[in-house]
Amino acid sequence: MNEEITASEVRVITDDGDQLGVLDIKTALKKAGEAELDLIEIAPNAKPPVCKIVDFGKFIYEQKRKEKLQKKKQSVTVLKEIRLHPNTDTHDFDFKVKHALNFIDDANKVKVAVIFKGRELAYKEHGRQLLERFIEKLEEVAKVEQPIKFEGRTMLTILAPTKSKKKK
Repeated sequence: MNEEITASEVRVITDDGDQLGVLDIKTALKKAGEAELDLIEIAPNAKPPVCKIVDFGKFIYEQKRKEKLQKKKQSVTVLKEIRLHPNTDTHDFDFKVKHALNFIDDANKVKVAVIFKGRELAYKEHGRQLLERFIEKLEEVAKVEQPIKFEGRTMLTILAPTKSKKKK
């Protein structure tokens, strides 16, 4: 900004967007002073560096506003987990499916895990059937991102919301 610019020649642009061309730094500072504005280096790596004659406060405000808008447009996906057991009853299962639907409506991914304890490990097929039924219930609003796999004492799958479903 102003006297802190080290280049000897700069390309100058006015606050309206008009180009004044390549000027030496003293002439550019004089033009900015006449307009009672600041000379701000926009693109320091360009040959010659690009400077703009604008109000510094307004420039900073615009920069912050742009950053805020970009941050607002970002979407963050969260991974929610639902835990089941191989002998989970139908009411409990339906309740968990309802929770998963809410998570997917909020554009979150859902990790569904069937946890085996003790001798339940002998009934892995019950866990697989449970997960397949879970996937079947959610197939209209979610797609399988990670197929069913077995890790330690846990069988799991990850479901992601389909793109066609719009967030409210």
